[in-house]
Amino acid sequence: MNRTGGTPDSAFSALRGQLQEAAATFAGGPDALESILLGMVDDVDRAVREPLEIFPVCHHSPASALAMARRLREKQPKVVYLELCEDMAPLLTELRNCRLPVAVQAFAGDVDGFPQEWAPLSVVAPITEASAEYQAIAYALDTPGVELVLVDRSSDHVFQWDPRNEPTAKDTDDDPGTSADEVPEAEAALHGEAVGVEIGDLRPRFAELEEHLLRHGKVRHWSEWWHQYVEVPLGDGDHDTYRQVMFLIGSLFRRLAPGDGARVRVDEDRERYMWTRMRAHLAATGTDPEDCLYVCGAFHAASRVEEFGVHGADTFEISPRTATTWQYGLIPSSHAAIEAQFGLAPGSVSIASTEWTKALKRTRVQPYRLAGQAGAKKSAAKKARGAQAAVPAQEPPAADRLSGFLRRPPVLDALDEAELLGWSVDIVRAARRNGYLASTADAIAVFETSILLAGMRDRAKPTPYDFQDAAVTCIEKDTVPGRRDVRRLVEIMMGGDRIGQVGYEALPPLARDVYDRLAPLELKLQQRGVQRALLDMASRPELRACSDVLWMLRRLLPHGAARPIMGERRLGERSIQESWDLALGTHQRALIELGYEGVSLEQVLEQRLRQEAYGPRATAATVLAAVEDAVLYLGSRRLADELGTHALKVLAAERSVDGAPEVLRRVRALLAYYRTSEPVLPSWIESFAKTGYAHYCTLLPTAFRDEDATVGQVAAMLGFLFSMESLALSLGCDRTQLELAVAQSHPDDPSKTALLWAAQVQLGTLSRAELRARCEALLDNPLVVPAYPRYLSGFVHALEPVPGLADVVVEAVSNAFGRLPDAVLLPWLPLLITTLRSGAADLAPLLIREAGRIFPGRLEALDAWVPPWRLQQPEPFAARRAQPAAPGRRGAALLPAHPATCDAVADLLGCTEGWAPAGTGAADRPGAELLATHPATCDAVAELLGCDGGWAAATSPSPSGAALTTLHPTTARALESLLAGT
Repeated sequence: MNRTGGTPDSAFSALRGQLQEAAATFAGGPDALESILLGMVDDVDRAVREPLEIFPVCHHSPASALAMARRLREKQPKVVYLELCEDMAPLLTELRNCRLPVAVQAFAGDVDGFPQEWAPLSVVAPITEASAEYQAIAYALDTPGVELVLVDRSSDHVFQWDPRNEPTAKDTDDDPGTSADEVPEAEAALHGEAVGVEIGDLRPRFAELEEHLLRHGKVRHWSEWWHQYVEVPLGDGDHDTYRQVMFLIGSLFRRLAPGDGARVRVDEDRERYMWTRMRAHLAATGTDPEDCLYVCGAFHAASRVEEFGVHGADTFEISPRTATTWQYGLIPSSHAAIEAQFGLAPGSVSIASTEWTKALKRTRVQPYRLAGQAGAKKSAAKKARGAQAAVPAQEPPAADRLSGFLRRPPVLDALDEAELLGWSVDIVRAARRNGYLASTADAIAVFETSILLAGMRDRAKPTPYDFQDAAVTCIEKDTVPGRRDVRRLVEIMMGGDRIGQVGYEALPPLARDVYDRLAPLELKLQQRGVQRALLDMASRPELRACSDVLWMLRRLLPHGAARPIMGERRLGERSIQESWDLALGTHQRALIELGYEGVSLEQVLEQRLRQEAYGPRATAATVLAAVEDAVLYLGSRRLADELGTHALKVLAAERSVDGAPEVLRRVRALLAYYRTSEPVLPSWIESFAKTGYAHYCTLLPTAFRDEDATVGQVAAMLGFLFSMESLALSLGCDRTQLELAVAQSHPDDPSKTALLWAAQVQLGTLSRAELRARCEALLDNPLVVPAYPRYLSGFVHALEPVPGLADVVVEAVSNAFGRLPDAVLLPWLPLLITTLRSGAADLAPLLIREAGRIFPGRLEALDAWVPPWRLQQPEPFAARRAQPAAPGRRGAALLPAHPATCDAVADLLGCTEGWAPAGTGAADRPGAELLATHPATCDAVAELLGCDGGWAAATSPSPSGAALTTLHPTTARALESLLAGT
């Protein structure tokens, strides 16, 4: 009896005996080596004898695609089972409206049954022309009477079986010496963060085995090994040889895979899933397995699960899907995106595409292509229809082809000098265009070096990888003059990074709506690259709708998809001319994914704004930003009022002042907009001002003492309180609450202390003279001088709530520069500059304008200029009042000089007594003794008018009547000059 389970009459009995002898010879007796070798033969035998024909493939392999095209024309199967997510089947018909490569995508924005931190969920399956799965899809969709059945797990099961703490395929690097910078970021990121699903992930999972194969194969990475030792030998092989070799490779990698329990479990569950689905379909339709073809990865073709085969055990139960709602679409893909997602060497997919084209010309195999596919030729479609009419012949039982293939020496292809010479000339030409000093001698060197490297690696014909190494060696010197190195230039020359495009008919409704609404721009927006759009809304009012769409796209799409060059959109402002750089074709994937969220841009934007406002991390600032965007882009008063009401709740629940600067900026902008555009303020913004006033008054003392609260945040709080004070007081707030909050604030930080002083000046509890005296005291104290820049920082931030202190701040800075010696000034000058730049850059213009107003405008006037704060200040009137006036002082006869003015004032006040007769004494004049009774009022008027003459000596102990000219002559003169001017 055969210990390994193979049948004695199997076609592989001879091969089994040879391997058994070889294992005994090399290992010295039966051991694990014999079990592995014979087990591989048993896996091949089992797969070959399966009634339902299994077609093993490797992803994006030209040899697999070539063998698939041949086999489909020979067998003409009625049912094609394909290893692809079963829920993606309805999208495959849309491939004919696209230019490959594209990726079939399943997307879920709202998850139900998965952790919320996983959202959004995305699964992609890229499809290229040089792939066996595309050949099977094109054959099944364009051949009448053929059914295509996807049998792999659904997108929901991909995440049900996904252990998130395990490394994924994109975490591995095919070429350790290749950096991510060699692949263009925009092209490599076409798939985003999606989980990749592909047919035939065939690569050793045993690191030592891969290292052994690369070392003895004299290649740099796995893609080159596969091309040299699998693609080239199988390119012209027959069907049986191809199948048996692929079964053998899949069994080898499977049996030598390390014991990764989670990954092995997922692989086996996928195989059980697929065979369960196929048996269920066969039973439901009554299809003969001989008329079916099962296309799967070679790794899964060598499966050993009990459910394997048409007659396998029906013990696997498929778990139900979660309540997550999945949406499906096609997104553009590229060779670089496929390489980056699945850990392939850069340029390998492009080289495979080139090899596919060469193989079609060499073998004259007619591939399948979907009718209406972009770039398809009519003649090719006619040939395909003619070839499909052939009747498949009866096939003999498969014989052992492995023995001959394994014993056959490698075929050394003859050197194609014309092809290699063309490569050498083309790479030199490309290098010169990119800044390299390449010449004809370099082309000769690349040609000879390619042959030399191929000979060192035991091959007569240089491969594209040999040529790439030779080009790098001969052309690339010390530096790269441009943004592309020689390795990248070779990849571009060999076929480049082909980028697919989803056709208009295959786009979701939202994307089609965007293209339709932007049609008046008369641009080819589906093309890749940047296009300039000019919008003159003054002459073409219909472009205003296009402008609205572009601003929403700028809000929703990644940076660069729609970038304004000229024009802006702010609250209450609309540009009459705009200029845009549009790259919608380059960011087609992002536009398509918007279609998964809604049917129009307005709907998607409203959903985004609600998500931002009602999210778990939403703050009052983010909610106000959502309110502003609702007004700016949607013009929705309903949504703005709803989000504004929600901002009240969020603000009341906050216990920190981190978002105070943003809250202040946005609420000021919204308040200014509503005051100028609507007759009355919305009720929510009035409530927000009232709630914010009380809220920030409560937090103010704590914020002054909190070390985590910055001076900018505290200044923003004070700015909110002072700017919203009039509105809040009109709504019923009490100013005493703010006064108490400022009185209870006792900061330790110098910058916050200066900010507190500014607040006290604004409230009137501290005069400007006292503030100047405190600043002088800081400069006089040598212990405080090192901290003086922090005081200045506080004063600069104080310009936010108290902009009227700009002159005091200029004075404080000027006094520091004028009084302090260089030994003290220079050490903290960098600290002052960095503090002002980092913390108060937006307040610097106000400070600069005030300095420009105070300082002289011409250099020659600077020497004689005296700062206004150093001029002799007038003595307070209270002090001058106590001083006796100079003897012989004469008062100005204001009333006799201007009797008409006095008559006018008397009529205005309703006085009817008229003028007193000349010579009437003081006792007979019943005039109001105003000045003697209320001297403080006269002092205030005199100070307002800038009078500094003081009081004149009283001529009588009891002045009466209009004694202004007698007791306060300077005030009388000021009034006289004022009246004379009018």
